[in-house]
Amino acid sequence: MADGKKTDDYELRDKGSKGYEPPMSTPRPAGSAPIIAATNSPVFPVLSYCGSSILMTVTNKYVLSGFGFNLNFFLLAVQSIVCVVAIQMCKSSGIITYRDFNVDEARKWFPVSLLLIGTIYTSTKALQFLSIPVYTIFKNLTIILIAYGEVLWFGGSVSGMALFSFGLMVLSSVIAAWADIQHALQNYGHSETEASAKVSTLNAGYMWMMFNCICSAAYVLGMRKRIKLTNFKDFDTMFYNNVLSIPILLVSSLLLENWSSANLDINFPPLQKNRIILAMIFSGLSSVFISYTSAWCVRVTSSTTYSMVGALNKLPIALSGLIFFDAPITVPSVSAIGVGFVSGIVYTLAKVKQSSGPKAGILPTTSVPMSASSQSARDSFKS
Repeated sequence: MADGKKTDDYELRDKGSKGYEPPMSTPRPAGSAPIIAATNSPVFPVLSYCGSSILMTVTNKYVLSGFGFNLNFFLLAVQSIVCVVAIQMCKSSGIITYRDFNVDEARKWFPVSLLLIGTIYTSTKALQFLSIPVYTIFKNLTIILIAYGEVLWFGGSVSGMALFSFGLMVLSSVIAAWADIQHALQNYGHSETEASAKVSTLNAGYMWMMFNCICSAAYVLGMRKRIKLTNFKDFDTMFYNNVLSIPILLVSSLLLENWSSANLDINFPPLQKNRIILAMIFSGLSSVFISYTSAWCVRVTSSTTYSMVGALNKLPIALSGLIFFDAPITVPSVSAIGVGFVSGIVYTLAKVKQSSGPKAGILPTTSVPMSASSQSARDSFKS
């Protein structure tokens, strides 16, 4: 969301129309004051945003790596369908509002949706092969690609403080990769075949992570270009991204993925079938939660606070991998998490310093409005 704009998701009905008269005030029900105070308190939206980010990451990791799951396109299609159904129900109930589907706007936005499909697909593949802490640390590299992409395509420059944070991001990624490989060799060193297979799995994860960083940066930069043509708000972006993604994901799943009964039994074992299906549905709802809580967080606090929360949120997301999954807990792995956490804070402080300084010679981040849902997606790429 652009700085200073905190009401993109909240329709101010008729207040700007000619002859508008405020409605007569009605007494609030007893006990409503504490609820309103809690809603406007920054603590609840910040905790809700952090919780929804962690839940979605953990849920995706559970589905993708718990039972040999390989229907990634189908998982993403289910998530998009659940998201569209959820926001359509909210729109019908008058909770949110977004524009109706328009063919011309869909044509303009379609390239962005393709980039998003590439981003989320490579994200699921990387998360399938890598632990959550390593995945979170490597996501920081996307920031470097976005920053220099903005320099090349939108003008501007990178400050010394931001450059220092980039160095920390690269360092944390190198430490994380080294820690992962060392752990694999130490635990499977007694068997050269097992060690080689484990290292090959990690290398596949790093490859998918590289593709994900490239796709993520291209998505954010492409969205900055296209949003000028459509002037989408928060839920407009979410609606079009998911509606345009559904047919592509379903066709890709039918053509590229194995739908044999034997493979379905692998993906949905009888004893875990219901839990996997519920996790897939819940991961789709999580995307709605993230967009809503991110908009809530920016509205109640500020864009600066929201950015800082995104940086601080890297630590609990990485720790969730250590708590809920068998991610190795070693001195190098913990050090990599710490360096990655510090790099995110340093980068956020660099952006805050740039935004408070003179406008000349800084990365352009205010020329195009950024919706809260787009910002949440951008932060999830950084996580």
